[in-house]
Amino acid sequence: MAFDVDGARRVVGRILDDKLEVWRDGAGRTDDVLDETTGKLVPHAPDEGLVWDGLGAVMPLGRPALTQPVSGSVAVEPPITDYQAVLPVDAPVLRRDDVIRVAGSVRPEGARDPQLVGRRFRVSDEAVGTYSVVRIIRVQVID
Repeated sequence: MAFDVDGARRVVGRILDDKLEVWRDGAGRTDDVLDETTGKLVPHAPDEGLVWDGLGAVMPLGRPALTQPVSGSVAVEPPITDYQAVLPVDAPVLRRDDVIRVAGSVRPEGARDPQLVGRRFRVSDEAVGTYSVVRIIRVQVID
């Protein structure tokens, strides 16, 4: 007997309201050029290709939380640059260093976090978890 997850998909689908784009640098960083002034690698040319676009969500790591930490308890807070992307299971499997861009929101009242619109995130751990209804990926802020 198969487990029916349609109800869970509908509930989780309500939080997938960010318009996301996933970009991949086909050659990776092997064709980047070192800028000796800044010490940073600069892409040789705009060589990223769009891999996927659709609805998902980007939120700080560990959210949404159901309870607040107990007063006086010792808690380890994740770095503020760590976020998680929640994608539908039919989204393609992402690779480390793929870039997710928050292109907008479909929420009538505007984005849940307007400061994330236009921001880019690099996939840092593509194997956080895949469930029957969503895929969760750890990402870090690029800009």
